[in-house]
Amino acid sequence: MTGLAAARTRVELLHLEGKIERWIRFGEVAEEEILDRRRRALWFAPGSVFAFVRWASGDHGTIVSRIDILRACRAGQAYTTIPGVTPGGELLLRANGWRKVERVLVAIDQVEALGVAPTDACPDHWRHIHNRLAAADEPRPYTARRHAAWLARRSLDL
Repeated sequence: MTGLAAARTRVELLHLEGKIERWIRFGEVAEEEILDRRRRALWFAPGSVFAFVRWASGDHGTIVSRIDILRACRAGQAYTTIPGVTPGGELLLRANGWRKVERVLVAIDQVEALGVAPTDACPDHWRHIHNRLAAADEPRPYTARRHAAWLARRSLDL
């Protein structure tokens, strides 16, 4: 593995109709490789944010319904391991169960409705949604004002 490939996060996607689906809801892909007609591998640059959805069904309905919003890790940075993500990523949000996953998808749509790419939204917003869902509480919506504050704060960190 080259130094560049080692520094990136790899996500393996899978589509077995009606059985298993692993897909990206949002994220800026640095590279893509088609492994076969059902599998693809995507690479994300360090620091990029993406949403990885995993769904599986069995004989009696849905078995797994999950979404993780991750930030691709940099070399030497701590990370959380996620099946299908190599090496892993900084976990910003994790939701299990269709009701919570659906609420996260609505939150992503809400950010996009503002004209903001979810990859550019403040990472703290995704953490906030994670915490509110874990507490069975209603998350605050992302607003243009919050986004402007995030952009101003981020410009100070450069």
